[in-house]
Amino acid sequence: MNRFTKAIAAGFVLSALGAIPAFADALDAARAAGQVGERADGLVGAVGTVPAAIAQTIATINAQRLATYRGIAQKTGTPIDAVQAQAGQHLIAATPAGQFVMDGSWHRK
Repeated sequence: MNRFTKAIAAGFVLSALGAIPAFADALDAARAAGQVGERADGLVGAVGTVPAAIAQTIATINAQRLATYRGIAQKTGTPIDAVQAQAGQHLIAATPAGQFVMDGSWHRK
């Protein structure tokens, strides 16, 4: 595991530990309902039209993730889009079967 990959993994651990539980629970429920999925850029996205509360959850989670990605990019001297791409690969790989992912277009894994 190289320094960049270790930094990504450490960033996810720190991000998960610092996540607001209510938003994490809401995100998990929205994923299970097929309303939200993981994107190749390391962010979550709405699969179709979603209620305002879910849209707000998406915005909050993505803001947390972007802050983590910026920190990793600065720490490793890596462009943020490369950090996001690596994170996206990791998150899509970790997505359970039956949930949505976007690696070009939305589809169930």
